[in-house]
Formats: sequence, C-alpha cells, structure tokens
Amino acid sequence: MEVVDIAELYRHIKKYYPAFDASLERVKEDHKYLWDFPKEVAQENVDGHIRTSKFPPNIAEIRGSLGEQIERDRMKDATAEYFAERERARAEACPPPPGWKEAIYAKLGRS
Repeated sequence: MEVVDIAELYRHIKKYYPAFDASLERVKEDHKYLWDFPKEVAQENVDGHIRTSKFPPNIAEIRGSLGEQIERDRMKDATAEYFAERERARAEACPPPPGWKEAIYAKLGRS
C-alpha cells in the first residue's frame, strides 16, 4: 500500500474509533509494516474488525492472517479439484462385464 492508501484506511478507522491515531506521522510510521500488503485485503480486514470489535485494529489485525487466507483459498481450490475429479470418474464409470463377479468367486472357491 502507498502512504495515501494507508491514510485513507486510517481515516476510515477513525470514523468508527474516534480515539484512533490517524495522524500523518502515524501513517508514515506504519507504512513500513503495510507497504507490501494489498489495500483491498486490508480494507476487508478492517471492515470485519469494525463489525466484531469495540477496540481499534492494530497492524496485525489490519494485515489479518494472510497466510491463513492463502491456505484457505488453496484448500478450497484443492477441494473443488477433487470434486471435479470425482464427478469425471462418476461420468466415466461403467459396470463390470457380465460374469466378472462370478469368475472372481470361482477363483476364490465360492459359489
């Protein structure tokens, strides 16, 4: 995020938490912790925080658990891929040839 993005985000936070320090000095200080973070994700994290907390967010809460978010997205993709493979297998499945089960039983000595 650029400094101006952080300033806008802090202005938004200040609307809901009047005691929050949204000064230019604070924005510049916090830029070193937020420069590499996507502003859309930060905004989503702040909005979620506003909905659930009576205290203002700190840097960790603004950043959220990006690693967990990435892992959650990866797992969602893997699950969708698994179900797509299961659907493909179901569509291609066919019953065994006639007499197959009886031939297996015969080899096992069953009737």
